[in-house]
Amino acid sequence: MPIPHRRLSDPRELNALAHPVRMAIVELLSISGPLTATELADRLDETPANCSWHLRKLAQHGFVVEAEGGKGRQRPWKVPGLGFRWDDELASSSIEERRAAQALSEVMMGRATDRLREAQQRAPEESEQWRAAQNSTEMVAWLTADELKEMNEAIATVLERHLDRLTDPAQRPAGARLCEFVSWGVPAYFPGVDPA
Repeated sequence: MPIPHRRLSDPRELNALAHPVRMAIVELLSISGPLTATELADRLDETPANCSWHLRKLAQHGFVVEAEGGKGRQRPWKVPGLGFRWDDELASSSIEERRAAQALSEVMMGRATDRLREAQQRAPEESEQWRAAQNSTEMVAWLTADELKEMNEAIATVLERHLDRLTDPAQRPAGARLCEFVSWGVPAYFPGVDPA
């Protein structure tokens, strides 16, 4: 299982990333490679000045770096690595870190939920092959902590199977499209159901 590029624990880093435009910039740079502020602005329906400002904020924390080529407004930016990890050790985290980590998680999950809604709305426009290929699943099960950990690790292994295709276009087979999977395995709290 690949280790994420960076472990985030500083609340200032978490807060810097917990902004929808900044998260969108990091996502696009991760998926599309180096882009200028103007190219990002066109894709995000933002102004180049706003994207430049957010790029500078991201650069202050090392989330983006200048790519080779270009100068001034035509300067491309890239991410120095893929993936982030945070919120793993809540018991040892400060209140400020937990709040910042929660804010970042909410921005990321909100963006993923928005993309799910868009995919659902656009499903009728898709070919039969792509409509048949997509799926969404939700389930609950009674598990021990060890079983929950084992299932989360197995899901992560499956999800990371084609991770190399994200950064190496040569690995992408003909007809491949960018697809998104979102997964979480957590204890569930239902009204009137004893969690123990």
